[in-house]
Amino acid sequence: MDAKVRLHLDQPLVQGQPLTLAPEQAHYLLNVMRLGPGARIAVFNGRDGEWLAAVEPDGRRGARATPLHPTRPPGTPPDLWLLFAPIKKARTDFIVEKAAEMGVRRILPVQTDFTNAERIRRDRLQAHVVEAVEQCGGIFVPEVAELAPLARLLDGWDGARRIMLCDEGAAGQGRGLPEPPPGAAPGPWAVLIGPEGGFSPTERARLHALPFVHVASLGPRILRADTAAVAALALWQARLGDWGSVALP
Repeated sequence: MDAKVRLHLDQPLVQGQPLTLAPEQAHYLLNVMRLGPGARIAVFNGRDGEWLAAVEPDGRRGARATPLHPTRPPGTPPDLWLLFAPIKKARTDFIVEKAAEMGVRRILPVQTDFTNAERIRRDRLQAHVVEAVEQCGGIFVPEVAELAPLARLLDGWDGARRIMLCDEGAAGQGRGLPEPPPGAAPGPWAVLIGPEGGFSPTERARLHALPFVHVASLGPRILRADTAAVAALALWQARLGDWGSVALP
């Protein structure tokens, strides 16, 4: 039986062990989706794969979900992080939602010299990530980190994780991504998207001098930050990730 509703539950999934749903989840299932007793939904927690579960009312307004059997095994996306400078609220929401949909393991907002946003609501962004994974059929929920200065992250960066630098100042001049050896895993990577005003000269000089930074071209035009994030993740996934070889008919 295919479940049309998917919920993320941050609880262990064990066959036959009822799970109490949050009030907003119970309201969504019983009042918005109008599911009756015994209705089937898909549940996942990011660790135990995806399970088919039965919904049962619990009191006047509550609900429980009882895992019945697994439908998909646990899995993780490729070891890819997204680093981006927060922009306007709606467009920042868009970036984290699309990053979750496109399969990153971690999302790191960074403060650059020209970043407009001085703070973020990490809990709100994490909720957007959960909703995106619920809707796109994923089973892994990436973590949204707290906003951190880019310079500080680079100071402690593990050089084994290469950075794909999307620098609007080098539009059309990037080297492209390397071809992975046949059958070899690409290793850990991060995609770095700058702010609306671009990187400062100091940041650009430092990034271009780092041996683990790889400047990649996103085409001849300068893209908005949210467009660049989607384009860069698509490029990486198609070349080095789990999309395989993407070919046009």
